[in-house]
Amino acid sequence: MIVGEVNAEGVPILRLRLAGEEWQAIVDTGFNGDLELPLSLRTFVDARFICRIRSSLAGGQMIEEDSYLVDFPFDGQTLTAEATFVSGKEVLIGTHLLREHRLEIDFPKRTLLLARGD
Repeated sequence: MIVGEVNAEGVPILRLRLAGEEWQAIVDTGFNGDLELPLSLRTFVDARFICRIRSSLAGGQMIEEDSYLVDFPFDGQTLTAEATFVSGKEVLIGTHLLREHRLEIDFPKRTLLLARGD
């Protein structure tokens, strides 16, 4: 089980320890992929190029980016996931990565709970 929070801006976040650092991970229910990661984590997650993909962003904007298979430590295990890399310090977690979990967000209480679905 992972406990997170809803920050002051109303964004659901988890704090993950990766590569010896604490990272803010945004849970993005509008993102149906696995992960978007900072470039600085690329070697830590053993990124392996898959292909070039086209992604549709909010507002209908289309972008092309490289997609990688990565080994991502999450919820007590290491998952093989698909990721893209961007500059910055935030991790973006999409709904595909959460497909084995139950997500509970309580916006008034500003709490987030992520647990494996049983």
